[in-house]
Amino acid sequence: MAFAINRLSFPALVVTLALSCVAGLARPAAAQDMAFRQAVAEAAYGNEAVATFYRMRNYQPLFTGSRDGRRRSALINALATADDHGLPSGRYDPDALKATFQSAKSARDRGRAEVLAARMFLQFSTDIQSGAMTPSKIDGGIVRVLPRRDPLLQLQAFSKSSPAGFMNALPPKTHQYNALMAEKMRLQKVLRHGGWGPTVGSGAVKPGESGVAVVALRNRLIAMGYMGRSASQSYDGKLQKAVQQFQIDHGLAPDGVAGTETLGEINVGPEKRLAQVIVAMERERWSNIPKGKRHIEVNIPEYTARIIDNGKETFATRVVVGKNQPDQRTPEFSDVMEFMVINPTWNVPRSITIKEYLPQLQKNPNAVSHLRVVDSRGRTINRNSVNFRQYTAATFPYRLKQPPSQGNALGQVKFMFPNRYNIYLHDTPSKSLFERDQRAFSHGCVRVADPFDFAHALLEPQTNDPVGLFQSKLNGGSESRLNLEQPVPVHLQYRTAFVPAKGRINYRPDIYGRDARIWDAMQRAGVKLGAAGS
Repeated sequence: MAFAINRLSFPALVVTLALSCVAGLARPAAAQDMAFRQAVAEAAYGNEAVATFYRMRNYQPLFTGSRDGRRRSALINALATADDHGLPSGRYDPDALKATFQSAKSARDRGRAEVLAARMFLQFSTDIQSGAMTPSKIDGGIVRVLPRRDPLLQLQAFSKSSPAGFMNALPPKTHQYNALMAEKMRLQKVLRHGGWGPTVGSGAVKPGESGVAVVALRNRLIAMGYMGRSASQSYDGKLQKAVQQFQIDHGLAPDGVAGTETLGEINVGPEKRLAQVIVAMERERWSNIPKGKRHIEVNIPEYTARIIDNGKETFATRVVVGKNQPDQRTPEFSDVMEFMVINPTWNVPRSITIKEYLPQLQKNPNAVSHLRVVDSRGRTINRNSVNFRQYTAATFPYRLKQPPSQGNALGQVKFMFPNRYNIYLHDTPSKSLFERDQRAFSHGCVRVADPFDFAHALLEPQTNDPVGLFQSKLNGGSESRLNLEQPVPVHLQYRTAFVPAKGRINYRPDIYGRDARIWDAMQRAGVKLGAAGS
């Protein structure tokens, strides 16, 4: 048998040579089998998982065999749902795959169809389980480790499972994901029917008023589902109640007045809201991991931290997050809280030391007097003995520390989940910031409005007297560590669209611009807004 080596990939050549040595002058069925194997080897070349999978199963088909009809149907049906999940459906074309199956008459054609199906399966299963995008390539502040499955193990698991059941189990099985998907469908119907109608004028609209702006506000809220149909042209109690509910759902002070900020949110169109929902679904796929029976969720744009026990919120508090500055935005990742430090010392991060405090010390050695200047051996240095002007940001040899006190920048307790980003939750003496709607003021860490109550809630599983245990450490005055007997997973998230356990969907501003960058990347990958029924 002659071989045109320059026309065959190396794996295909190996398979063909091996088969010819065994079969000799092959019978027709054996020749068909050899042609199928050769085609699979050729088509799988360059994809190690696919090539290994078929080699391990002796090139037996998974999709194209006479008994594989249910598996073919399950895959094609799942691929057809890609748009429903806000995925780039062009990556896996179910119609093209179906046509390839139908037109595969020869053994070689079946081999190529086999590998095409395997590749589409792997792409789709990866995308719908753990996200179609790679977040770290979109924004450096998203440092989450994606729950990517091993592709070889994925193929092996599919080969041993109920096809339809396996495909149905791929998306995240959370209340949040299902609710977002339902909201996506609803918004697409809204778009199909023309949106929410005219926007409301830019001037504030207040209870008791009447006129064109009130009618526009009423009609907009009716279209958005915040109130039933009404012919009233005055800003009455029903309209005020609808405005208040809208404000609650958008993180605004529920004063019932349609001021500039409230009208800005009311005038956001369904297209933008749909994009937020699709991005939120992608984010859910990025964090498609067991969260923990007890865990902490911090939603950065919502400025809220929660303790979740067995799927139910048992504690919530307002938080302050990082400023919208390149080196101060709070990153997104998951870790495990192991302990709390009571009466903490603040070891000032070097970035803050050299950017904020060194210039002040160069002007006045007695500036920031609440901080101690410490050398590499931990000894406190007399400021008057140091010429701060001789140092640059690169050469400054000292560290700054703030001893425990009620005025300490970390407050009286910090909650530790040791990580490479030096991010943690902590108390703060700057309580007034928690009264603001927008709370992005920190250097990256998360400041907690109710730190003592938070500590008590965390300690409840390990003591009958969490308040007494915490207070005994606090009253000691010196820095002390209190371990959590059961460490608690912490998830720093960024959700500008989310659905509470009860109530309608909530939206928040994209304070760091991360969702906008994600949506741009998803559009470039082929994700479209679409409209239900279009």
